[in-house]
Amino acid sequence: MQRYFDHHSLLREVVGHRLTALSGPRALLVMAAHPVAFAGFFAHTGALDDPYGRLRRTGRVLDAVAFGTRAEADRMTAPVRRAHSRVRGELREDAGRFPAGTPYRGDDPELLLWILAALAESAMVVFPRAVRGLSREELNALWLDYREVGRAFGLAGDEMPADIDSFERYMADMYASGDLCVTDAARELAIDIVMKPPVPAKYVALRELVNQVTVGLLPSGLRRQYGFRWDPLRAVALRSGAEVLRRLPV
Repeated sequence: MQRYFDHHSLLREVVGHRLTALSGPRALLVMAAHPVAFAGFFAHTGALDDPYGRLRRTGRVLDAVAFGTRAEADRMTAPVRRAHSRVRGELREDAGRFPAGTPYRGDDPELLLWILAALAESAMVVFPRAVRGLSREELNALWLDYREVGRAFGLAGDEMPADIDSFERYMADMYASGDLCVTDAARELAIDIVMKPPVPAKYVALRELVNQVTVGLLPSGLRRQYGFRWDPLRAVALRSGAEVLRRLPV
């Protein structure tokens, strides 16, 4: 049976590890920092009502691409591509450099790349801290795997960075571009949903640890835009928290 990835693929190791799920909150916050992507992939689609459900659904599709047959992966990604093709709209109000009325569509390659990049970068940031370090060669291999994921969701090869160096330049350019503007709605997502998911009382302390790690691993500019406080003491706590995450049972 043909598959997109075999057991040698680094993507399988990364997305298949339970602790990589800890990259989900960071990925959501990075995605939502782009106001046009936020409008198209969150506000327009109703994902704000259940963002973690959206992450779980995305995870299931990614699992199909990473571990299933090509036929299974194509069957799972086809409805996603169709849904994206139906998303059309305009910004309702100014957001950073984007004026009200800015059009968006769910199959816009630039927006799809940002969603893919947020997932990939967050996995690259969290996995080495929570599981094991990745060499430069492994990071490149992981990004090349994510390019295959991008193709499965409708991106062409020339619409994505060619290698890890190009990917890191893309991310640095995006963070410095002025395109990212955390709106009030995105900030509400961060505070009321991402940072306060409902959990049993016995897991509240773990939730706060995950929040600490999530905030600490955000780029400083986005952290400020979201209104998260950070200081040297919290930075020390982040390093301790990463060690705790490594020891969590899997």
